[in-house]
Amino acid sequence: MQSRYVSHTALVAALLLAPGVATADEDADSIIVTGTSVEETLPQELSRYGSDLYQVSEQDIDDRGAVDVAAALQTVPGLYVMPGSGPFSYVDVSLQGSRTQDVLWTVDGIRINNRLYGSTSPNDTLPASMVERIEVLKGGESLFYGTQAAAGVINVVTRSFSDEFGGQVNAQVDSRAGTNVDGYVRGSVGRHRFVAWGSHNRSEGYRPYSEMEPSATDRKRGYDLWSIGGKYQYDFNSDLLLNLQYQHTEAKLDNLSAIRVRESRNDRNEEIASIRLDYVGSDTVQLFLKGYYHDWNTAYVQIRNDLTTGEPVVIYPAGTYWGYKDFGGSAVVKLRPHRGLEYLVGYDFQNFKGRDDVLLIGKTKEKVQAGVLQVRTTDDLSDRARLSAGLRYNDGSGSKKTVWNVSGRFDVSEDLYLEANGGTSFLLPTASQLYQIDPCCEKGNPNLEPEESLGVNVSVGGRLASGAVTWKATAFARRIDNLIDIDYDDPAYPDGIYTNVDSKVNVRGAELQLGAKIGDGWELSASYTYTRSRNSGSGLQRDRTPEHFARGAIAWRPTDIPFGANVSVNWVGDTWRTVSGFGRRNYGQYLVVDAGLHIYPDGDARRHRFGLNVENIFDKDYASGLGSALRDNGSGRFLYFTRGVPRTLRMSYGLAF
Repeated sequence: MQSRYVSHTALVAALLLAPGVATADEDADSIIVTGTSVEETLPQELSRYGSDLYQVSEQDIDDRGAVDVAAALQTVPGLYVMPGSGPFSYVDVSLQGSRTQDVLWTVDGIRINNRLYGSTSPNDTLPASMVERIEVLKGGESLFYGTQAAAGVINVVTRSFSDEFGGQVNAQVDSRAGTNVDGYVRGSVGRHRFVAWGSHNRSEGYRPYSEMEPSATDRKRGYDLWSIGGKYQYDFNSDLLLNLQYQHTEAKLDNLSAIRVRESRNDRNEEIASIRLDYVGSDTVQLFLKGYYHDWNTAYVQIRNDLTTGEPVVIYPAGTYWGYKDFGGSAVVKLRPHRGLEYLVGYDFQNFKGRDDVLLIGKTKEKVQAGVLQVRTTDDLSDRARLSAGLRYNDGSGSKKTVWNVSGRFDVSEDLYLEANGGTSFLLPTASQLYQIDPCCEKGNPNLEPEESLGVNVSVGGRLASGAVTWKATAFARRIDNLIDIDYDDPAYPDGIYTNVDSKVNVRGAELQLGAKIGDGWELSASYTYTRSRNSGSGLQRDRTPEHFARGAIAWRPTDIPFGANVSVNWVGDTWRTVSGFGRRNYGQYLVVDAGLHIYPDGDARRHRFGLNVENIFDKDYASGLGSALRDNGSGRFLYFTRGVPRTLRMSYGLAF
């Protein structure tokens, strides 16, 4: 697993000269606004006022042959994404040096984060085939998005409406016995618009750990996932729209261990639904009213092998429950009563219920409500400088918090701009931190206060060579106060208790991006991120947060030839984790290369698409995590690493109609 040392300077130079495939939105003019609702266009509007927005396009996802959302996000500058053990598994993310729980995930604006634990992303139930684009907002965005947006927001946008009837069906197979079949259809009839999609993803998977004891007889982490969804829109008139959305997912996801596991699985059943009313036709008043419902149910099973007899030992019987319901509503009104300024006034209400019979979290209920006010300048005041300031008052989880945000963008010229975003954010305690009652582990503390953070992002960027080359340099800083951690010093709680500690998390860093379009269809990009993420008083980088990482790629997408290809490079520097019995260990320092090509056999019609992708083309044996466990013979603990995806060949076919 040990990687050869690669000079930071040489690597960055290579990536800046080497190609890349990422859709960078350094220039606000390059951002495509595909919606009309105040909610749908919120990330783009925040970008116009200085928030740092990056978008992953449908073309990027197709060219990568991405199976799940985590794979689709591998090109995002400043975002470290490491799936636990292949597609549809838990992921660690670090956005500009953040912890996983500091990033909010949403699907079409509906928050998806698991409030039981906070760190669970939606990656294990979201196939990439349903995605039209992914919007990544970097920096504190608690003003509109609330808790867990301390470092940013990842918004997955599903298939959009179209007035013309059409769709696509796709099929994919891979060298890990994986099969993926998906499709969508959309169109309109009079005032009615609709889009529907479905997918089935299945794989035997691969052995997830570098070392497994003989007692572990289930040795490949597989998955079997079904997902269907749809949207409906009705135009009452040109100004008033009704939108309905629904998605259902069922999944069987292996949840293995390096020892003793005969069977261990999460069987998921997830429902996401929303109803939204948009008034979009007036420059003076626009608004949306929205209700949403998110239901996540897991039936867990874990059966181990007895070390002496080999007979099955039921730890958690099939059907052991953990899950939650998250439902509520929101409203935002955009007002422009006079020249020079506009106002956004919003209200959020969230109602959460959950319980866990695996790690023993008792039944929990939580209600949170918030009011939002933001003031913005308009082009009437200045078409080169756009400024905004806002407040959010949050009442919930036993506490009241007010956060603020200011941002701005100044276009020095057509080829140079400055932007900045700063403010405070908050992170509510999770249900496990508040109410965990598992006898083996740390205890919950219902008296916890929310974590608070102060952050700022400052960027300068522009274009060169008549817009053919784009660049952006960003400095970021963030401080987290009132940190929630485990206290082992209280004799009443020998296994620890969650508490607000005096320690702080301090993050400092920088991010560089380059992109270029050369000739007919050549697209190049590269990025490098440096992060210093430390607890106060410590000289050590925080666990699971790389200090350096970089990526670069090249894509060839000619308009006059029915053929294309791409290559991407992902390098991760030192990344540490503290492991029981082995102390602090480094599992970083690796470089992974992916490649793909596609062809349209019907030429300019481009209805038929064949694709060939190779993930980890050089079969690099790299780690996405570390752990330790007891050996079967009782001789002590052994260290293992969670294996990143080995070399995998994927072949695909798509038919558009």
